[in-house]
Amino acid sequence: MKAMIMAAGLGTRLMPLTELTSKPTVPVANRPVMEHIVALLARHGVRDLAANLHYHPDEIRRHFGDGEAFGVRLRYVFELELSGTAGGVGQFRELLGDDTFLVMSGDSLTDIDLTALLAAHREHGGMCTMAVKSVDDPSLYGVVVHDDRDRVTGFQEKPRREAARSNLCNCGIYVLEPRVFDYIPAGSFVDFAKDVFPAMMADDVPFHVWRVGSYWNDIGSLDVYRWGNFDALNGAVAIDLPGREVRPGIRIAEGAWIAEDAVLDPPVLVGSGCRVEPGARLVGPVVLGDECRVGAGASIDRSIVWAGTSLGAAAAVRGSILGRRVLVGERAQIGPDGVVGDGSQVAAGAVVDPGARVPAGSDVQAGSPGPAV
Repeated sequence: MKAMIMAAGLGTRLMPLTELTSKPTVPVANRPVMEHIVALLARHGVRDLAANLHYHPDEIRRHFGDGEAFGVRLRYVFELELSGTAGGVGQFRELLGDDTFLVMSGDSLTDIDLTALLAAHREHGGMCTMAVKSVDDPSLYGVVVHDDRDRVTGFQEKPRREAARSNLCNCGIYVLEPRVFDYIPAGSFVDFAKDVFPAMMADDVPFHVWRVGSYWNDIGSLDVYRWGNFDALNGAVAIDLPGREVRPGIRIAEGAWIAEDAVLDPPVLVGSGCRVEPGARLVGPVVLGDECRVGAGASIDRSIVWAGTSLGAAAAVRGSILGRRVLVGERAQIGPDGVVGDGSQVAAGAVVDPGARVPAGSDVQAGSPGPAV
C-alpha cells in the first residue's frame, strides 16, 4: 500500500517557531513531527511514501532523504504555489492511482491504528473513509456529520458550539480509492473539505467516517503543540522516545552530561550532547533539545527548548518555548507563556514578558520592553 504525506503547509499559527522551520519538522519529543508519522506508517507496513513540499522544502529533504534511513521509500513534489489539500494529492496521481491509498497530514501527532482504519474502509466499500475524532469544542475544527451507517452527510467549518451538528472533527487522515482523482482537476487549487467531498455528496458517492479511539493532536497552535510534547513525555501517545530512561520519567540521550547536584523532576527528556551544570533545575514536563546547555543555577520549568539553545547561569524559563540556537544570558527571565524564535539573543538580566512572542533573530536587551504578543 502507498501513502501520501501532506507536508506543504505554512504553519502560521505556530509562529514565531515556524519562521525558519517547516511545520512537519517542528520537533515533538526531539524528533520532527513528520518523523513520527513516517514511523507510524512503517509500523503498519506502509513503506512506499510521497510528500508534497512548499515551505522550507530543503529542511524536509535533508532530514528524510529518500527515506531509506527510516525504512521507507520517500518521493517528493515541490509546489511552487500551494495547490490545496487535494491538489497536493493530485500531483501524485500516476504514483497513487492504481490502488487504494492513504493520505495523512505531516504535521499531526497520532498513534492511530491504520490497519483497523483500512479494514473499516474495505468493509464500508465507499470511495473514501475519513478518520474523525470526538472533540470537546467543535468550534475549533471542521466537523463531520454522518448517518446511522457512518456515511457522511455534511460538514460544518468551525461552527459555534450551540450550532454544531456533530462533535466529530476531521483528522485529515483518509483512505481513498483511485477514482477520487476524477474529482481533483489537474493544475487547480483543490481542497478536500471545500471541493472534493461536497462534489462527491452532490453525486451521491458514498464515503464514511471511522472514529479514532486513540491519540490525535493536530499541532494546530502553540498551546496544542506544547500539550503534544507533554503528552508524549507522559506516555499518552505511543511514539518512540529518544534516550534511555535512567529513572521513572527521566530520559537521557547519548552524550548528555548532568551535574550530580542538578535537579530533574519528571517528566524530563534531555537530548543528546546536552550539558546541565551544577545547581540547575529541570522541573517537568521539560523537553531539552540536542546540544543544549543549561548554566549553573539556571532553571527550566514546564517548557520546551529546541536544539542548540544555551541558558546562562541563574537564567529562568517558565512555561515557555525556545527555538533553535537561542542564547539566554545570565539571570535572564522568560515567561510564563513566552515563545522565542530561532537564533534570538536575550541579554543578561533581560526579561521576556509573560505571553510575549519574540521573532526569530531578535535581540532582547535588559531594560527594554518585552516584545508584544
